[in-house]
Amino acid sequence: MPPRDANASIAVAGTRGRAYLTSMANQKINIGTIVVVAVLIAIMIGALWFAASAWTAVSGPPMPPVGYAAMILGVVLSLAVGCGLMALLFYSSRHGYDEQHPPDELG
Repeated sequence: MPPRDANASIAVAGTRGRAYLTSMANQKINIGTIVVVAVLIAIMIGALWFAASAWTAVSGPPMPPVGYAAMILGVVLSLAVGCGLMALLFYSSRHGYDEQHPPDELG
């Protein structure tokens, strides 16, 4: 297979991108989409309300500063792991590690 011209690939990708954005701008918003988004926002508000009421309803001694530090450290480490995994996902996708390889020929 002959090598592809990088400028031609960029030009084709730019044309496809413009065509996609133009078609997206011409689409009408579906009433079903609005209903789904409204339901999801209502569920999120309900979950936040429940979490806030459960947080304030718990009685007992206040959490010590070490507990807050552990909670902050857990959140930061969880975010770091999540961001790192997403970075690896994008890296592998951009460098062709996710492409299917042709079967090996025997013989």
